Amino acid sequence: MSSYKRLFVTGGCGFIGSNFIRYALANRSDVHVLNFDKLTYAGNAENLADIESDERYSFVRGDIADRKAVSDALSDDFDAVINFAAETHVDRSILDAGEFITTNVLGTQVLLEVARQTSVSRYVQISTDEVYGSLGSTGYFTEKTPLAPNSPYSASKAAADLIVRSYHHTFGLGVVITRCSNNFGPYQFPEKLIPLFVTNALADEKLPLYGDGLNVRDWIYVDDHSSAILAALERGTVGEVYNIGGGNERSNVEITRAILAALGKDGSLIHFVKDRPGHDRRYAIDSQKARRDLGWKPLHSFGDALEATVRWYVDNPTWWQRVKSGEYRDYYQKQYGSR
Repeated sequence: MSSYKRLFVTGGCGFIGSNFIRYALANRSDVHVLNFDKLTYAGNAENLADIESDERYSFVRGDIADRKAVSDALSDDFDAVINFAAETHVDRSILDAGEFITTNVLGTQVLLEVARQTSVSRYVQISTDEVYGSLGSTGYFTEKTPLAPNSPYSASKAAADLIVRSYHHTFGLGVVITRCSNNFGPYQFPEKLIPLFVTNALADEKLPLYGDGLNVRDWIYVDDHSSAILAALERGTVGEVYNIGGGNERSNVEITRAILAALGKDGSLIHFVKDRPGHDRRYAIDSQKARRDLGWKPLHSFGDALEATVRWYVDNPTWWQRVKSGEYRDYYQKQYGSR
């Protein structure tokens, strides 16, 4: 049983947030979740349509940067805030950084302030390994690696982490920060590499691979990330940072070829395109602290998890076709009204 029974989860209609909510409800019978989500383009209410009837789940549409909306929704009845809400796509941050600063920085500060005023005992900030910048061909990010973000997205997340840290040291708020490597799994918005390439390949469309395809990332299955977040919530030490990694370093071209092989497609669909500005070459994360101090470890092998992920998109064409066409917006407009 969890000592944190009433969870205020922000951004719960996004990819990682929705998977975490489903995971928490499935693994903690005494947990209740309020999902607070603005429903931006990547927030899909259909991701949680199957649990809407669960009496332990409720939804409020709102923006974490809106102080009144957060104050109205976040009462002193909640034990913990878990902040997934963020603008996350690097390419979009290069085109326009403004929304990233508003949501990721200002929104985090608003959440922290309201959490402090309502005496929430635990605040978990979901961050990213991208705040550390880029690695060479060797070495790993640890929790002591200096922050050196290289994109407007990662800079906004690094700024948010520092604000979270300040609320612990200045006000004594019970914060924990998790920094995770690249996630994959079901319900991921198809602007990210794996769902984009799977769905493009299923439609026999080109797979636009940046540069030479040799940029390396550490990949983790989203359920393993969810279990780490739950462990950090329940067993993390206040004021600490925990790196969460799957230990699965793969280049983008390796991922691409694995997807094509799983779908029985050939390499003719690969289309190398001009690299994006400031593209970090390699991320690799040392998660020994989380494994040691939280008693956590990933349970899914990369191969099995990737196969299961590809199979999910194969088996759920209606979901990704509605997302790619924009039709998924009709669902939440009918449920919750237009923006």
